[in-house]
Amino acid sequence: MSLLNSVMSAITGGSSLGQGAGGVQGALLNAVVGMLAGGQGQASGAASGGLGELIGKFTQGGMGDVIGSWIGTGQNAPISADQLTSVLGSDTIGNLASQLGLSNGDVAGQLSQLLPQVIDKLTPDGQTPTGGLGGISDILSQLTARANTGQ
Repeated sequence: MSLLNSVMSAITGGSSLGQGAGGVQGALLNAVVGMLAGGQGQASGAASGGLGELIGKFTQGGMGDVIGSWIGTGQNAPISADQLTSVLGSDTIGNLASQLGLSNGDVAGQLSQLLPQVIDKLTPDGQTPTGGLGGISDILSQLTARANTGQ
């Protein structure tokens, strides 16, 4: 199993979000990791600034409790595609959609499933890391480690 397949399987619990880990899921994971790494190596148009900025966007958009549930140790609160588009901005969703050849709704829908799972896996102790999540390689290492340990 490839690294990307291992990470995607760990994040999604083996369920599929769409066209396979190497296709849309892989591109969306890359965009999410780029957002969480503070904009390093991400798809253009994705939000930058890391987890702290993402938390800020959710808080400003009235969804702070939702992202807080993803970070916390309890059950993850759901987010709709429309809510996610409102928080991230239609430009971000639109840019990702055009890069992937999908509709804005498809991208927002798949991100609304993937983003909570990624943030949950990266914050297993129920809090944001004091030094941030690090760069892309750090985030992928964390996800890979959790894929190998089944967390």
